[in-house]
Amino acid sequence: MPVADTSQVISGVAERYATSLFELALEAGSLDAVGADLNRFQAMIDLSDDLKRLVASPVFSAEDQTKAIVAICEKAGLGGLVANFLKVVAGNRRLFAVSGMIAAFRQIAARHRGEITADVKSAHALSSEQENELKAALKSVTGKDVTIAVTIDPSILGGLIVKVGSRQIDTSLRTKLSTLKLALKEVG
Repeated sequence: MPVADTSQVISGVAERYATSLFELALEAGSLDAVGADLNRFQAMIDLSDDLKRLVASPVFSAEDQTKAIVAICEKAGLGGLVANFLKVVAGNRRLFAVSGMIAAFRQIAARHRGEITADVKSAHALSSEQENELKAALKSVTGKDVTIAVTIDPSILGGLIVKVGSRQIDTSLRTKLSTLKLALKEVG
């Protein structure tokens, strides 16, 4: 029996949910607000191990996930379309794919605005000045306006990992140390 490729399943689920949310946000004229709320929710996931566990674990029932999401939305001030969207996602047992849904929404919204999206991993939060410099550098390389989606990943130690389309630039300290370690093994 063939095993389904989980990443494609998540990607398909994410794309469908993101497209539906995008169409509702476009109709309501609230693309920017929805995007900002989704970014805030993703930041909460990135910074909270408990929220990551709630989102990813199949142990929690749909009812438990929905109750938790409602409480989180109320406490974080997430309302309207995003709160309802997250409730539906939790109720349908698709919370495991919510980060993919947020990324897909960002891509759809950026395409709508004629922009491209760069996924950026950083060891720490970027200042607005750093974000603007990165956007300008990426615009000079791609020739298009670039929206950046920053994910905090302390495991990269320092530097950035930037992915634009199929291109990836890895200046992380973790990768540099791994390369150095490998080079030292070859010398010794």
